[in-house]
Amino acid sequence: MIRDYLTIDDVDLKGKTIICRLDLNSPMDPKGIILDDSRFRSHIITLKELEGSKVVILSHQSRPGKSDFTTMEPHAKLLSKQMRRNINYIDDIFGSHAIDSIKKMNNGDIIILENSRFYSEESLERTPKEHTNSHMVKALAPVCDVFINDAFSVSHRSHLSVTGFTEVLPSIAGRVMEKEIDSLNRGMSCSHRPCIYVLGGTKVDDSIKVTKNVLERGCADRVLVTGVVANVFLAAKGVRIGKTNLGFIDKQGYTDQIKIARDLLKRFSDNIGLPVDVALNNNDERVEDRIEGLDTELPIHDIGIETMVKFSKEISCAKTVIMNGPAGVFENDKFALGTHDLIKAGIKAGFSVVGGGHIAAAAEQMGISGKFSHVSTGGGACIDFLAGEKLPGIEALKDAARKYRKN
Repeated sequence: MIRDYLTIDDVDLKGKTIICRLDLNSPMDPKGIILDDSRFRSHIITLKELEGSKVVILSHQSRPGKSDFTTMEPHAKLLSKQMRRNINYIDDIFGSHAIDSIKKMNNGDIIILENSRFYSEESLERTPKEHTNSHMVKALAPVCDVFINDAFSVSHRSHLSVTGFTEVLPSIAGRVMEKEIDSLNRGMSCSHRPCIYVLGGTKVDDSIKVTKNVLERGCADRVLVTGVVANVFLAAKGVRIGKTNLGFIDKQGYTDQIKIARDLLKRFSDNIGLPVDVALNNNDERVEDRIEGLDTELPIHDIGIETMVKFSKEISCAKTVIMNGPAGVFENDKFALGTHDLIKAGIKAGFSVVGGGHIAAAAEQMGISGKFSHVSTGGGACIDFLAGEKLPGIEALKDAARKYRKN
């Protein structure tokens, strides 16, 4: 496959000193224990392919002001355990201690530098060229040979450690990044039909951007909507979803999305699948009601049984399925039926991708996330990609590839 970015297969990395941007940001308890190791596990394939190199890991944990904004020492310990080898934690990012540690490395060594967000310039949105003037790039680039971006989940931001090295070092995608781009591109390639998008959850504006993009480009045959996204489309169609549900939409700042949804329904009425029934929460009891004639003040917390059957049949017969966002309040077992049912249908499709966030967590809880063709590591980045937006981290890799090939 000819790609417009470079991968590990394109550059001789043996004996090279590599800055490897990973995303090891994970939920932690108050005692500093990492509660979810899924991101660590995802990056192991990249790290194992760099065993003949000197690997300098850059990553972050949380952000300033958060209770879990802490050092990378626990991450080094967990990664050492998973890799079954010692990975040294360096309590410095680009000072003399970090530079000396890098210079003393031997082939096969791996170190992890301090939380990149401890440096205030890390989270500034700047162009790659602007980032080259930072102390981090000026200090680390001269002692390294190659930059690898394996952090798809933060590549929708032009942060220093994501794009700053791409102007001054040969820059390539790690295996996680490569799989993310290839899998999501397949979902938008229009080549494996029928292609079904299943969009739910509470981030209505994101889902509507994706709906608009994939239907206008003609790369989706159908977009099935659930969750609060479906409530917005139902309201746009004139269904009386009630003050409670309209109030929630307004509280989340999505009232303006009803007009956009109405326009999409006019333009793509045959391509947007709406629920035919819903599950209402009546004092924590599940009550099913059809959309036809619906007039309720109870909150809608899931799709109904008839909708599950209808949507599941479409999903399981598809050649390509992209799923993002739960169908309801899946944290409550009584309203998890829709999310679980659609996930089960998703693994029967020819090629299936699950976006990051809550639906990935639900698939993990069900123990079937491994049955999907791909589970994305990045919620926000995944949505931006599917919405047709250019991700700065990926664009920087493409620019770097053009320079490398030219030379």
